[in-house]
Amino acid sequence: MANTTWALDAAHSEIQFKVRHMMIANVTGQFNNFTSELTSEDDNFNASQVSFEANVASIDTNNEQRDNHLRSGDFFDAEKYPHITFKSKSYNAASGKVVGDLTIRDITKEVTLDAEFHGVNKDPYGNIKAGFSLDGKINRTDFGLNWNATLETGGILVSEDVRIIAEMQFVKQA
Repeated sequence: MANTTWALDAAHSEIQFKVRHMMIANVTGQFNNFTSELTSEDDNFNASQVSFEANVASIDTNNEQRDNHLRSGDFFDAEKYPHITFKSKSYNAASGKVVGDLTIRDITKEVTLDAEFHGVNKDPYGNIKAGFSLDGKINRTDFGLNWNATLETGGILVSEDVRIIAEMQFVKQA
């Protein structure tokens, strides 16, 4: 069976992350510039492959000083490592799991994300679209993101755990 290619509908997609700050609140950020592609054998997506690439320089936490720090060598080192990539190895619709290789700072680790397939629908312009939600957690130090500071009252400034949340919409290509 021939594979179908699905292109990212960037206007209806987002990649976000959440990190606990000072052990008391979450900070949310996103990548404003990313690409993704999906291939599938059918509209059930059981034998599908997904990849994405985020431009590190497009990181946005709604705080310019923090964003610049995240782009620096203390964290992502955007000048030396301009992209974060993910390439799936497997997707199981029944279990709702996607397994793949995540690369940050040229360090690649296998990660498992929860994946929810929302179905396929036709938009008012005749385009066939598919929607997915992805959610998972990684340890940032596994990828060389080690910067931190100890708080005077104990604990650390930035949690090692990072939650990844993606809402993705794809358009079926002819």
